Amino acid sequence: MLPSFDLYQPQSLGDALQALAKSDEMQPLAGATNLVPDLRGKRETCRSFISLKALDDLRYINREGDRVTVGACTTISDILRDSAMQTDAPALYAAAEIFAGTMVRNAATIGGNICCGSPSADTVPALLTLGAEVTLSSASGERTVPLDEFYVDYKKSVKRADELLTSVSWSIPAVNSVNLFYKLARRKGDAITVTGVAVMIAAQDGVCCSARIALGSVGPTVFRARAAEDLLTGKALDEDLIEQAARTAADQCAPIDDIRASAGYRLQTAFSLTRRLLTQAWKQLA
Repeated sequence: MLPSFDLYQPQSLGDALQALAKSDEMQPLAGATNLVPDLRGKRETCRSFISLKALDDLRYINREGDRVTVGACTTISDILRDSAMQTDAPALYAAAEIFAGTMVRNAATIGGNICCGSPSADTVPALLTLGAEVTLSSASGERTVPLDEFYVDYKKSVKRADELLTSVSWSIPAVNSVNLFYKLARRKGDAITVTGVAVMIAAQDGVCCSARIALGSVGPTVFRARAAEDLLTGKALDEDLIEQAARTAADQCAPIDDIRASAGYRLQTAFSLTRRLLTQAWKQLA
C-alpha cells in the first residue's frame, strides 16, 4: 500500500518552477519508477510531490552542430528509439538497452535517473564519459553544471530545492574515439547494478589524447576515476599501462557490502571490468 501524499500537477514549466519556489518540501516526480518502490518501502518520507507528466516541452532530443541536448522528461525508451543515439552516445545507448525492463524504460526518465542520485544509476556513468552537463532551472533563472560536479554525496547534489533539472547535453564523440559501457548484475534484466563501468578513449597518432573512466555502484556516488585517466593521457597504451590504470581506478572505489555483492567482489570487478573495457576500446582504435 502506498501512503497518502499530495500531488500538484502543473500544466507548464513556468507553473512548476513557481510551485517549487514557494515550497521547500515539494519534490519533483517524473516516471516515479524509483519513487513508488521507495514510498512502499517507507524509504521515502516526503509527502508532497509535483508531477512533471504534463510538461511535454521537457521531452525531446535535439541536435545542433555537434551538441546533443535531451530534455529531462525524455524516457529511456525514447533514447532507444532515436536512430542516431548509437553513434551520438554509444555508452548511453548501451546503458539504455539493459535498463530494467520494457515497462520501466517506457516510464523512467533520464532526468529522474540523474536526480535520484543512486550510485547504481545506469545512465550516469555513460553520461560522465560523454562529458555531459545538466541545466538547472528555477523561477529566477537557470544555470549549467558539469555532471561530474553535480553529486556531493550519497543521493545529494548541488541542485537546490527550488530548481528543476530540465536538460542534459553533451558533445558528440569524435571519430577517433571509442565509448563503451558494461553493467554487471545478478541477472540480465530488471536487475540493479552490482558494478557499472563506462570508458571513453580518444587517440591520435597512436597516442591516447583523452581518457574518461566512470564507475557506478562502487561508492556513495557515480564518479570519474581521474587518477586513472591521467595515467593514460598522452601515452601509447599497452597491457601493463592498462592494468595499472584499472588498478588505480579500483583503488578510488569505496564499495559497501549489500544483498547483491560484497565490497571485495565489487573492488575486483571494478578492476577487471575497467581493464576489459579499456583493452576493448584501445583495440578498436588500433
